[in-house]
Amino acid sequence: MELYQLRSFVAVAEAGHLTRASEKLHVSQPAVSAQIKALEEELDLALFERTSSGMVPTAAGQTLLAYAQKVLTAAQALRNEAKALKGEVAGRVGVVTMSDPGFIRIGEFLGATVERYPLLQLELHQEVTGEAFAKVRDGDLDASFYYGDLEHRLVGRQRLRGVTYRVAAPAAWKDRVVDADWDAVANQPWVTTPSISSHHKLVRELFDKHGMEPTRVVEADQESVIASLVVSGVGLSLIREELALEKAAAGEVCLWRDVRLETTLWFIYPLARRDDPAIRALLDVLRDTWKLGEEQAPTLRQRA
Repeated sequence: MELYQLRSFVAVAEAGHLTRASEKLHVSQPAVSAQIKALEEELDLALFERTSSGMVPTAAGQTLLAYAQKVLTAAQALRNEAKALKGEVAGRVGVVTMSDPGFIRIGEFLGATVERYPLLQLELHQEVTGEAFAKVRDGDLDASFYYGDLEHRLVGRQRLRGVTYRVAAPAAWKDRVVDADWDAVANQPWVTTPSISSHHKLVRELFDKHGMEPTRVVEADQESVIASLVVSGVGLSLIREELALEKAAAGEVCLWRDVRLETTLWFIYPLARRDDPAIRALLDVLRDTWKLGEEQAPTLRQRA
C-alpha cells in the first residue's frame, strides 16, 4: 500500500464525503475514489459504506483508521527529523492573524522570524476565529492566533495571555446605558460579529445566563471596525479592555457597569505537526517574543 492511499482513506473518513476529501487533498474525486478502491482490494476489506449523504467507515474501516493515522504521523515525523538533521528550517507557512496587530505583537514576531529563520516564508491571512480554527484543524493553514475556549484532539496550543472584554456604548448614550439593567441593555442596538467567531460566543454567553438575546443592528468581523462603529453611535459591543478604557478616557465611549468577560489568547497549530521544524521554529520565536518561560511550553491536548 502507498502513503497517498492512506491519506485518501483518512481524508474521506474525516470528511465523510469524497468531494470534500478531494478538495482538501487537491486531488480529483475519481482519483480519490480509485485510491480507496485499490486499498480495499489490497486489504480485502470494505472500508466504507456508501450512503446517500456520503461515506461512513465500516467497523473494519473504523478500526484500521487509527492505524492509518499512526502510519501517516510516523511518516511525517520521519520527514521532520530528516529536515532537522540537515539543519533545514525552510518553506512557506500560512499564519492567521486577528485583532489589533500591536496586541498580538505580529510585527515583533515577523521580524524575529525573518532574522532567525531567513528561509522560512510567512504568509499572513485574516480570518474570523471560527474559520481560522477549522482551517488549522483540517491542515489547510499551518498556524493561527486564536482567542476563546479551545480543546480539541487535533489541535496543539500555546497560551499567550488572558484577555478581558468590557461592554462599551457610544459616549452620547451614557444616561440611558450606564445604570441600565440587563433587559434594557439587551434591547439596545448591538454591533455583533459572525456566529462562528469567538467574539460572538462571548456576547451570547453574556446574555444566555439571563435568558436574553441582544438586539443586533449590524455585523462586523474586525475589532477596529467594531470599536469605530461603537464610537460612531451605531450600537453597543464588547471591546477589549485596554482599548475600551482608552476610548472611555478620551470621552468616545462609556462602559456599562463593571461587567467583564474573560477569555484567552492562544497560538494554535495542527497537533500532528508539533515536531515539524517550521512549527517548532514559530513556537521558539513566539516564546521569545512573548517572553514565555519554560513552564509555559506548548499545551498539547489529546481530548476531543
